[in-house]
Amino acid sequence: MKKKPIFITGIGTEIGKTIVSAVLVQKLQADYWKPVQSGELDTSDTMIVKKLVSNKKSVFHQEAYRLTQPFSPHLSAALDGIEIELDKINLPQTENQLIIEGAGGLMVPLNDKFLMIDLIEKLDAEVVLVSKNYLGSINHTLLSAELLKMKKIKIRSLIISGESNQSTEEIISKYLDIAIIRVPFFNTLNKSTISEFALKLDL
Repeated sequence: MKKKPIFITGIGTEIGKTIVSAVLVQKLQADYWKPVQSGELDTSDTMIVKKLVSNKKSVFHQEAYRLTQPFSPHLSAALDGIEIELDKINLPQTENQLIIEGAGGLMVPLNDKFLMIDLIEKLDAEVVLVSKNYLGSINHTLLSAELLKMKKIKIRSLIISGESNQSTEEIISKYLDIAIIRVPFFNTLNKSTISEFALKLDL
């Protein structure tokens, strides 16, 4: 049976989704796809992940939307004079495991009707929820998880990126009844460090 795609989403923006995506693409030798890229087209997330992955199996698929402005997708699209259409965001053709990286968090608007979580539902994906330790992250993590639960979207893993906080992680793990995986801050970020960490990662 074909594996469900894995959608990488975060409890907010600048949370570490792209590095987590690179680790998982390397670990699973999966394909990678970023449906909506907002801004930074010369240093896109697809380009970053591709530079960090060393296996020869992974394929990096073209974005459905490449927006020139670094804002929320709905605003970036409006500034580019277009509207993001959910019906035009379709899974790329592959028999391999697919890692999909979202933009921002679950409630980020794609247009005036649909949010990022609606795209996850449309693509029938499981979720890897990426969190990060900061004041307020418990609330943001549990709210995100509760929304996924309400929508009956499976949380495959919860990943904490960056520095550890035992108290925070214990309470989140208790409420969600899920093991937490940590992806640390990499002092040196390159193919070797990603590959070495991916080899040790127990998914």
